Amino acid sequence: MTKGEGKTTTLARARKAVDGRRERSRSSHRRIVEAMMELIANGDLMPSAARVAEEAGIGLRTVFRHFDDMDSLYAEISATITERVMPIVTAPYQGTDWRDNLRDLARRRVRVFETMLPFRLAANIKRYQSPFLMGQYGQVVTLERELVLRLLPPDILARRTTAEALCAALSFQSWRALRHDQSLSAEEAGTVTAHMVEALIAMVPDQKP
Repeated sequence: MTKGEGKTTTLARARKAVDGRRERSRSSHRRIVEAMMELIANGDLMPSAARVAEEAGIGLRTVFRHFDDMDSLYAEISATITERVMPIVTAPYQGTDWRDNLRDLARRRVRVFETMLPFRLAANIKRYQSPFLMGQYGQVVTLERELVLRLLPPDILARRTTAEALCAALSFQSWRALRHDQSLSAEEAGTVTAHMVEALIAMVPDQKP
């Protein structure tokens, strides 16, 4: 083997070693994210590093190394949850009347909010310590509100009290209160939400032809 060939082989081995370390780091990161999501979904809203290490099957030191960048972990959890719920959120509405579409939205929010519930409860605990979670909180609340308002015709939007009441009835805060504070089942909370929406719709008089 020539000197040049030896140098090339050494560089190749060095690159392979670096690539191996990077892949192990990425694998550990994925396992930490998956472990955190599993623990949160099962009710541990503030999983400790030791619990995450046990769930992920990796060393505690590795978890601490990745926990130094909590926002990146939260970002990955958020991206995973978003991927799950966006097909429900973005599906086209089939109704020809705003009332029917609003009822459809209420049914969708039962599925979306129930999927998000443990993760948003966990994020709410941590958002005052995380710039990422605080910024995301504002974005999600704004989006939830806009998805309601865009279904309402101009004459309903002009009824600000009714529009705001619909936004409140269909908000995650309302769902959290029903499920978490009032201890209703998902089915019961969905029924209450539908009842609130129907009551608000009934307050709007039919337009004269």
